[in-house]
Amino acid sequence: MPNPDFNNSNWPSHEPPVSPAWLRARHAQTTPSTTNITDILAFTQHQLAFTVEPSQLGFLTSTASRGIVNCSRQWGKSTLAAIKAVFRAYSTPGSLVLILSPTLRQSGLFLSKARSLTSQARILTSKDPNHPLSLRFPNQSLLIGLPAREANIRAFSAVNMLVIDEAARVPDIAYRAVRPMLAVSSGDLWLLSTPMGRRGFFHEEFAFGGDRWTRFEVPASACPERISPAFLEEELEVMGPSWVKQEYFCNFVDAGHRVFDQQLVEDAVTPDLTPFPLSPTGASHK
Repeated sequence: MPNPDFNNSNWPSHEPPVSPAWLRARHAQTTPSTTNITDILAFTQHQLAFTVEPSQLGFLTSTASRGIVNCSRQWGKSTLAAIKAVFRAYSTPGSLVLILSPTLRQSGLFLSKARSLTSQARILTSKDPNHPLSLRFPNQSLLIGLPAREANIRAFSAVNMLVIDEAARVPDIAYRAVRPMLAVSSGDLWLLSTPMGRRGFFHEEFAFGGDRWTRFEVPASACPERISPAFLEEELEVMGPSWVKQEYFCNFVDAGHRVFDQQLVEDAVTPDLTPFPLSPTGASHK
């Protein structure tokens, strides 16, 4: 099978030159015709030969336009997100799917997962010459990986799906920069992460974002076939309870630099008290 990152210059001489018409014909020959590509679960099971675990099913099959996944480490969120991204590009011709990660290296790892999935599904893709981390599909869809650098990511528009991986580690300014890319297309937005303290847009949207978000919370206890209780006991002994709560049980734990614990502050606030009235000068009336 040809390397997915092919171009005309390195294409074998005994093969015909690459053209959009040739790609469509070759794609029809190499893609199984028994799978309904409007069904992501069928695509995942049949064309990717990927076994979906019970704790993964809700996120994988969700059609929400705004979704947040707060999950344990090693749950498989990046692989599942790559499946959703590849399926969107494959099933929606001409779509633009963006993957935003904290660093260029992490975006590259995500694209490697996506490339492996397209190879498994026998979908011929190429690299877009304008974007180093990209997959162009035969239906002219484009999947692009980006680092979370606000100054370099403002050029995109009409995005069909935007996935922010490791969202708790993406700066707020980058989040604000990419949201307008969904304005014209009314594209989907997914935030995926393990928590990292009670700060940043990932925590704010998960805790206070309201009904516009569909939320999935997947602690390690929801996938014991993947993360054993024995391993968690070892982590608790070695790393301590705060680390285990954050990394494996989806808790937004304070980073330790606050004078007062955030939960204590929130518990001390009540809407039942009447505030003192202030004079125009700011002094309270006695």
